[in-house]
Amino acid sequence: MDILSVQALQWTGSALKVLDQRQLPDTCRYDDYADATGVAEAIFSMRVRGAPAIGIAAAYGVVLSALQHADESLGDWRQSVQADIAILAKSRPTAVNLFTALDAMQMALHQEHATPATLLACAEKLHADDIAANYAMGELGANLVAGAKGILTHCNTGALATGGYGTALGVIRSVYQRQALPIYADETRPWLQGARLTVWELAQDGIPATLIADSAAAWLMKSGAIDWVIVGADRIAVNGDTANKIGTYSLAVLAKHHGVKLMVVAPTTTIDWSIDTGASIAIEQRHQNELLPACYLTNNSLVSAWNPVFDVTPAELITAIVTERGVVLNPSAHGVRSLQ
Repeated sequence: MDILSVQALQWTGSALKVLDQRQLPDTCRYDDYADATGVAEAIFSMRVRGAPAIGIAAAYGVVLSALQHADESLGDWRQSVQADIAILAKSRPTAVNLFTALDAMQMALHQEHATPATLLACAEKLHADDIAANYAMGELGANLVAGAKGILTHCNTGALATGGYGTALGVIRSVYQRQALPIYADETRPWLQGARLTVWELAQDGIPATLIADSAAAWLMKSGAIDWVIVGADRIAVNGDTANKIGTYSLAVLAKHHGVKLMVVAPTTTIDWSIDTGASIAIEQRHQNELLPACYLTNNSLVSAWNPVFDVTPAELITAIVTERGVVLNPSAHGVRSLQ
């Protein structure tokens, strides 16, 4: 399978086709969405996930809103689309790419002679720019990993989570084109993105991968089988603190202890220039029923669950942040200001 045939999103001209990633790898099913409210639900329900893909989906959601309200007067049309943008903005709180994409769409919306075609051009550009950025990051990251003996990744950061190719998984794809080496993937609880998505994606490219339980990462590092952990990001603060899928922080602590390097791979759209540190990053909390067995889901149950979806890794635990604009080594020294 060609790399770009793994697509989380497909624009048809009148609808957004979303690959329901909750069904993978057993079922490959696309759902069609014809309005912004549906796209917002697809994002919230994690049919589409991954920070860049969320932003792109939201951008197409704005286009659908424009098509839906195009027959209204100019002022009413813009007001209706603005209301749908507000709905899309509430779909997931942590991934900054969502808000970056919606800001770009709002700028297009408020151009003097804006039309649905104007918004579509903006959304398609966001999509194309993300794919180009992924390929650039893949090569920059692969340069850093040259000669590595093994790589561990967490969650899914591939074509399913982006416009195409991937961030951290894009680096792994680029590395593997240069040298065959062992690739390990955490199963990534509780949604099992590593088990269901990452190893499936790699298999589509003919790249062998070894799945491990999240709790096996420390022992894998102790064994000496890997010398890099490569992950994506959902939001990066100016000082380099990085929010990513829950479990990333523990991997970073383990990597530091075992002398394993940690690379964060994300487009500059993931950097939130409005926050200085990771302390300001809102961490999404999802429902406890995603963790608890059904027998505990009763009103009088003594068992509850805490279910944060992300955690924040301090910059001092990160070896390098790779973006399409360049690489920041040792981000704890100066953050990511050089990329602005």
